[in-house]
Amino acid sequence: MLAMVATALAAIAETAYVGSMGTAALAGMALVFPLMMLQAMLSAGAMGGGVSSAVRRAFGAGQPERASALGAAFLLFWLLSCRAKVQLKLRSTPLQWPLARDILRVGAVACLSPLQTVLTILILTRLVAHFGTDALAGYGIGTRLEFLLVPIAFAVGVASVPLVGMAIGAGKVARARRAAWTAAALAAGLLGVIGLVVALAPGLWTERFTQDLAVIASAALYFQWVGPAYGLFGLGLCLYFSSLGAGKAFGPVLAGTLRLVVVAVGGAALAWAGTAPWTIFALVALGMAAYGLATVLVVRHTSWGEER
Repeated sequence: MLAMVATALAAIAETAYVGSMGTAALAGMALVFPLMMLQAMLSAGAMGGGVSSAVRRAFGAGQPERASALGAAFLLFWLLSCRAKVQLKLRSTPLQWPLARDILRVGAVACLSPLQTVLTILILTRLVAHFGTDALAGYGIGTRLEFLLVPIAFAVGVASVPLVGMAIGAGKVARARRAAWTAAALAAGLLGVIGLVVALAPGLWTERFTQDLAVIASAALYFQWVGPAYGLFGLGLCLYFSSLGAGKAFGPVLAGTLRLVVVAVGGAALAWAGTAPWTIFALVALGMAAYGLATVLVVRHTSWGEER
């Protein structure tokens, strides 16, 4: 979590620099932001989660040779040092389709989630851009906070992947679920507190980046609607990672589809009706809440195997 927060803080510093260049620069940053998120989520979140899940399930099942043969190129130098528990033996470990299939069974499905997330953000960005540069700049400042929040939930969720995966591999389904729900509660609590703080006192965040009153007002309106939904968003995101550990990524990805549909259909209706900017921000909150609650239901009712 500390490592990911450090990365996010660097991004926040970038926002401060861009903010010093004026409102138009902040608005332009909001347009680039979705592609930055896509790169990180595809590599570390989706395929990385698939590799971690496969390795830990192999360890849990008492198959160290299989674990040594999975996702290994990502840690090449460490694995070649002979100090790691997983040993990379290139000559004695030929490429095997069953191992690749085990990774892709989770990772390929998980790749749909960041694509859905970025498409959702692109739709919202287009809707907000309709209201002008000030609204777009305020929205950009708001989503930049989410760039800090996502790594927090990401860190807790990624930490649950090996716990859940190893327990599933060992047939300890109840233990896997306890780890998943514990991580989800932690992520929801952390993001929920931050969301409530910025909803009640948005200036603590927005005034770090701009002194433009119109932009500050737009960002404050965004936080007042979206901030209370951060906890549910963190809950769903963390359960998504826990589901990667269990090798059951389809359900949470389906919950992400629900969020995309809510934003796309609702956004089209709002655009047609020519509503005020606050309605778009309310739609963002509704999408986050729908994602979190749907993920909870999916995880609760998806079988993770039999207890052994």
